[in-house]
Formats: sequence, structure tokens, C-alpha cells
Amino acid sequence: MKTRIVTVLWPAFLMAGVLEMMVFAVVDPHQLHGWGMDSAEWSASAVYTVAFLLFWVVIAVAAGVAVWLGRGAATAHPARD
Repeated sequence: MKTRIVTVLWPAFLMAGVLEMMVFAVVDPHQLHGWGMDSAEWSASAVYTVAFLLFWVVIAVAAGVAVWLGRGAATAHPARD
């Protein structure tokens, strides 16, 4: 169980970092607004942190679902020798 969790969280962590670099290479964190908040009130590091955690959660959930579905397929259709 622990191995599956690490198998999902570590790649999700790495890809969240890559996604954050790609997004904030194009977007200025102080120009973000919407969802009832104004990011101009937040520091840039706070915006980066919240975005990273959001990216990490979304990617980890997607990877977890993929692992879960793959496990179900592997038990339903065992490999034939």
C-alpha cells in the first residue's frame, strides 16, 4: 500500500513543479483574479504555493484513479503465460 501511495505522489509532485514553472513563466501571479478573491493582496510566494498544492492534488488524484483502474483491470484479466 505504501509503495502505491509513493508511486502516485512522487511523480505528481515532480509534474506539479513542472506545470507550475510552465504556467508562471507566462502568467504573472499578481494579475490573477477571480473566484471572489484578488491575488494582488497575496504575496507572489503565497500564490505560487497555493497553485503548486492545487496542481499537486489534481495530478495526484488523476494518477491515483489511473493506478486504481489499472489494478482493477490487472485482477480482472490476469496475464496468461
